[in-house]
Amino acid sequence: MTQIKVTEGPSHPKSPEAQEKVKAGAGKEENQDLEALLQEKEKEAKENYDRYLRLSAEWENYKKRVDKEKSETYKFANENILKDLLPVLDNLERALEHGREAGNPKALLDGVELTHKALWTVMEKYGITRIEAMGEEFDPNHHEAVMVQEDTQKPAGTVISQLQIGYRLHNRLVRPAMVVVSKKPELNPEADPEA
Repeated sequence: MTQIKVTEGPSHPKSPEAQEKVKAGAGKEENQDLEALLQEKEKEAKENYDRYLRLSAEWENYKKRVDKEKSETYKFANENILKDLLPVLDNLERALEHGREAGNPKALLDGVELTHKALWTVMEKYGITRIEAMGEEFDPNHHEAVMVQEDTQKPAGTVISQLQIGYRLHNRLVRPAMVVVSKKPELNPEADPEA
């Protein structure tokens, strides 16, 4: 609260009533200052609230837009690979049609081989590689053993047959190779008396 110092002099009255009137006038001025300050702060608070609402709405719109873009990206993520595979499919259809018309199995085989080569070109372009398993040591990270077979020629744990090719996409396993793994022959105790 602002205090007013009353000094004696010709312009300041000396009576207590006069001094009260001066103090009351100062209180009104102070109230007016406080009301003006209050109105200013209310205006500032309203502007901040409006700004908050706008930013909140913009954030919600941004989240919706990002979600929509993400959904679109997932939906059409394979578009490029499909565009590259369409010519391969066209070639395969042409090869089949030509093989039916010509009645020549060699022509059909040649067409399918060319299509297979074109397909592998597309697969390699997108980082797909084969898992070569034949003759390799069994690796559970890349191979799925579906059978174990005795083999005297190969060391135990060697892949001796590949039933299905495995694939990687940029070093990430897409499908393990289905393989047959060798094991040492079991000794028959009846055939070998010293065993």
